[in-house]
Amino acid sequence: MDKIGFFFGTETGTTRLVAKKLYKLIGDERIAKPVNVNRITAEEFLQYDAYILGTPSYGVGEIPGLAAGCLEKNWAEFLAQLGSPDLSGKRIAMFGLGAQERYAERFASSLKALHDVFAGLGAEMIGQWQNEGYEFENSAALVNDKFVGLVIDQRTQSMFTDERLKAWIADVLPALEAKLTDTV
Repeated sequence: MDKIGFFFGTETGTTRLVAKKLYKLIGDERIAKPVNVNRITAEEFLQYDAYILGTPSYGVGEIPGLAAGCLEKNWAEFLAQLGSPDLSGKRIAMFGLGAQERYAERFASSLKALHDVFAGLGAEMIGQWQNEGYEFENSAALVNDKFVGLVIDQRTQSMFTDERLKAWIADVLPALEAKLTDTV
């Protein structure tokens, strides 16, 4: 596929909102329109070589889904459908949402759970993000002093969302696009 696949899960619609902002920043000539994972098949997902994936945080660092208490299908149900394909050769950048004041003890931890699934399937994970400017007690998504992907807090730091999206995409987009030309 000559575009970057863009998929997200959402509970309240906030992840969808952030996905739309990111899509506008990148432009449709380089990236597929963002699609909720509750509306795709495994085959549709697997046709890409580079991805941006977004997730809400839910529960205590769980992958969002009905079993975790979400109101609609989310990542857990999609991953059950996806199975265990070999994702070697695929490159993935992720973003996750969290509320650092409300859930300071587990801020954006679902991002790490989802990250680990795709890394475990062999995907090359990119897009780590600095933790400066956030205030929280603990986050499973923090590895070696960096988040495993971009973290957005729309609840208390929405004023930084656009700036963070622009900085993160400037960092990850060249690596994602390079993956597209590697496979042509």
